[in-house]
Amino acid sequence: MIGSIVTLVILVILNAIFASAEIAVISMNDAKLKRLAEDGNKRAVKLASLTEQPAKFLATIQVAITLAGQLGSAVAADRFAGPLAAVLVNAGVPVAEGVLRNIALVVITLVLAYFNLVFGELVPKRIAMQKSEQLALGMANMLYGVSKVAAPLVALLTFSTNTILKLIGIAPNQEDDAVTEEEIRLMLAEGNEQGIIDEHENKIIQNVFEFDDISAEQLCTHRMDVCGLDTEDTMETWEQTIWEENHSFYPVYEGNKDEIIGVLDTKYYFRLKDKSRESVLQKAVKEAFFIPEDMKADTLFEKMRTERKYFAILLDEYGGMSGIITLHDLMEALVGDLYEEEETEIRENISKIEEGVYRIAGEAELSEIEKELKVELPTDQYDTFNGLVYSIIGRVPENGEKFSCEGFGLSIQVENVERHCIDWAVVTVMPTKENEEEA
Repeated sequence: MIGSIVTLVILVILNAIFASAEIAVISMNDAKLKRLAEDGNKRAVKLASLTEQPAKFLATIQVAITLAGQLGSAVAADRFAGPLAAVLVNAGVPVAEGVLRNIALVVITLVLAYFNLVFGELVPKRIAMQKSEQLALGMANMLYGVSKVAAPLVALLTFSTNTILKLIGIAPNQEDDAVTEEEIRLMLAEGNEQGIIDEHENKIIQNVFEFDDISAEQLCTHRMDVCGLDTEDTMETWEQTIWEENHSFYPVYEGNKDEIIGVLDTKYYFRLKDKSRESVLQKAVKEAFFIPEDMKADTLFEKMRTERKYFAILLDEYGGMSGIITLHDLMEALVGDLYEEEETEIRENISKIEEGVYRIAGEAELSEIEKELKVELPTDQYDTFNGLVYSIIGRVPENGEKFSCEGFGLSIQVENVERHCIDWAVVTVMPTKENEEEA
């Protein structure tokens, strides 16, 4: 009896070892395992050779687990069912001995299943999930040896499995789909929730994935805000503009901003002793780098990097200048706002005054307004608040002008207008039946 109990304990332990090995190897990071193998870790090399053929590895584990379970059931049925039935008969249970033997067999099987599930499956698998790397590498030699011993049986099982899969129309060696962008995003979100990845790191990685969906037009300084140098102005005006605006680059144009002839680089300008027009145009004004406004940010970034350009001019479909963009703008799209030494903090385009009342800049993105005010706006038709207002009233508003837009549930009062564009406006979200009921 004692020998049978010891045998069962050993079989449960074997089941636990192989069950934990299965989960540990599956849970281990493939990239880290590959790196360890490349660094010469002998255990990692053996483990990698097993995981390169996952079907054979899983078959090896399954053979070991199945044999341990089946042998345990056989030992329990053979050694304990008869004695338990005899005890029940001697206790005077009024049931036929054959029936009692069957009942004893069921009871023994359930008891063994309980211990096998708890100590042979659930506990070791839970441990393996938390200590996957240590356990996987620790059992690498054992698993490698078992795989060699079980190779003939595994080959037979693999052949049988593949044959059945082919019969039901499934390719046995078909690989899983590559990891998708959405899956990586979900893993990042989960890592952020668990505190493994902090919010800033998560934001940067998310920005990288969105980089190829953003156009240069969405990141650029738009035409109305571009500070340039007109060849029709005097050189004194140029110098005053350069000192007051404090930019590194200035588009140079003839008469209007669509007639760009080059870009002034202040690095060369300030080195010049002779700041006559001819000297500046020849030595400080470089050839302009033009790009279409719909070029994707990732493509532009790579193009500017390889061609060593810092400053680009965006052209619309008619060949006119729609804006300018720098490598600095592209970097901010990835890592967030970057402040230069003398740069003042970027103003917030949307600020909440009180509940339902907001101060909004004319250049504010319509999508951001929609999100902040929790209203539906035609973001597919207009990009900025200016565009929305122009569509509502059909003209440039005046300072202090107030009007309502019941279609969008907004009341708008313009504070001031500069260069035909709204600088600031106060926007009130008008109450609706829905939000009145919520209140």
